[in-house]
Amino acid sequence: METPAKILTIAGSDSGGGAGIQADIKAASALGVYAASAITAITAQNTVGVQAVQALDPDLVAAQIRSVLDDIDIGAVKIGMLATAPVAQAVAEALSGFHGPVVLDPVMVAKSGDPLLADDAVRAILAGLVPRADVLTPNLPEAARLLGIGVAASEAEAAAQGGELLVLGPRAVLMKGGHAGGDECADLLVTAAGTTAFRAPRLRTANTHGTGCSLSSAIAAELARGATLTDAVGRAQSWLHGAIAAADALSVGKGHGPVHHFHEVWR
Repeated sequence: METPAKILTIAGSDSGGGAGIQADIKAASALGVYAASAITAITAQNTVGVQAVQALDPDLVAAQIRSVLDDIDIGAVKIGMLATAPVAQAVAEALSGFHGPVVLDPVMVAKSGDPLLADDAVRAILAGLVPRADVLTPNLPEAARLLGIGVAASEAEAAAQGGELLVLGPRAVLMKGGHAGGDECADLLVTAAGTTAFRAPRLRTANTHGTGCSLSSAIAAELARGATLTDAVGRAQSWLHGAIAAADALSVGKGHGPVHHFHEVWR
């Protein structure tokens, strides 16, 4: 058996299993990549909403990251929910010696609409982690909050906001189009070389919990396997589209259910 590539996911725990660390590990596993983890926060969460959030001690978060990096040959890092400014700062410091690709998903709000990121944490992420990211993966509301402006109302505006985020230091920005309207979902990869659109038919389902977490983790998994960024994004989006298409078959919970991470393995 070929030795699998390995990623480290740094994110919060979703007790319902649809997003966060749980979704990250499922996404990587579905793509044949081993996932280690560092938990930043514990949420009491299900498909209906978030009932409680407790950020972990920043020193413990940093210790988890160092423990993994000291022992395991990590090919890429995915960063998700950070919750507080001290946790964001601790993550930035703990990753200072890591030189592989970093995928930063600026998780701010749960699918239910519950907030997951404090205002001062946004500033800490902009200062310490955005410049370190090889690819920043905001949805349209997250991009607007990072920039302090209104949500993009068109594909052209989304591309322009991606360019504004690129100025803040990441090597690339993936503007996710899931919150836009229309029959087609367009994710825009913005780099210094230009903008590449990844398009897919928009699927009509309420079961999209964990899509952002899953996509960013899938990108990290593909990067860990040696894919170029463009190929990694294309493969990740295609896989996620299949996971959303198969989501209704899972029938998990009473609200926004999870995507079917293992749709290519079992139904």
